[in-house]
Amino acid sequence: MKKALLFITAIALIASCGSKENSDKKLVQLEELKKQQAEISLKIKDLETAIAAEGKAIDNTKYKNVIITDVNLKSFAHYLDIQGKIDAEENITISAKMPSTVTKILVKAGKQVGVGELLAELDNSTIIAGIDELKTGMQLTNTLFEKQKALWDQKIGTEVQYLQAKSQKESLDKKLATLYEQLEMTKIKSPINGTIDEVMLRIGQATAPGAPGIRIVNMSSLKAKAEVAEPYAGRIKEGNQVKISLPDLKKEIIAKVTYSGKVINPMNRSFTVEAGLDGNLDLHPNMLAILKIADYQNDSALVVPINTVQNSEEGQFVMVAKQNGKNIVAERRKVKQGLSYNGNVEILEGLNVGDKVITTGYQDLNQGDALLIK
Repeated sequence: MKKALLFITAIALIASCGSKENSDKKLVQLEELKKQQAEISLKIKDLETAIAAEGKAIDNTKYKNVIITDVNLKSFAHYLDIQGKIDAEENITISAKMPSTVTKILVKAGKQVGVGELLAELDNSTIIAGIDELKTGMQLTNTLFEKQKALWDQKIGTEVQYLQAKSQKESLDKKLATLYEQLEMTKIKSPINGTIDEVMLRIGQATAPGAPGIRIVNMSSLKAKAEVAEPYAGRIKEGNQVKISLPDLKKEIIAKVTYSGKVINPMNRSFTVEAGLDGNLDLHPNMLAILKIADYQNDSALVVPINTVQNSEEGQFVMVAKQNGKNIVAERRKVKQGLSYNGNVEILEGLNVGDKVITTGYQDLNQGDALLIK
């Protein structure tokens, strides 16, 4: 036990000696650095005295590093970014024209169809039976009419007999025409050129007018569509440029406004804007689209980065670099800004072509600060 205590004591003494030795080294280093500092200060003073004796001024100016950008006339456009969708001019769902049962389906999704092409048929057996029965009865009616007409032409018989035969024949003709119209209503045909997008009918299924049947989309007449807030009604016109961004496809399409709504929707205080698109197999109706509509354009604008415009109690200002004797100094320039977009802002008043706006290092500048331009 005594040996262990002696060992711990020895270790503590060694550590204490080591710590004291390190502290002494740091004190020596500190004294050495102070001595070097005094020598350097003395040399600086001697050099300043010598330079002054030669009649040369010593520049003690503190310069601030900045980066500048020359102000020039350039094109500036402001866009409204609005979420919309891709739509089709002709995107329709066809339904049956009369209640019946589906007996034939002649198309499937993806098939190209033309105007008037037969897509499906409904049960028409009752109508065909009625047509056959009517045609049988019409044979006798037509024969009687022809005979009665021949007699009437010869002034034989009475006019009443002739008119009765004629009326009966015409009545049956009209009934036959009606049955043929009903027969045509059992055929579902395409009213447009397009592509079958979905077939919702099934053979044996009972259907009726208004029930979803077959959807057809004409992909050659697509458009981008969006609802725009009422305050912009006077700024969006037909012919305005539109950049249509498609996030899902990671692409952008340039188009023009083809329609700007004239009526404000009282429910959401907005109006409809559309931009026509050429047929594009990559696009699909209801696809998300961001419409960037140009509502302002100036081809000769003074434009600066929007983050260079600062605010004060006196208004907005930018810092510009200006020659002042031998030095270039900072000058606070009060400005009036216009619209801003995509990190840039149009300056309406306060700047001129050729001014040098400080775009880096402007945050801590004061009026008259000397500048070192990188």
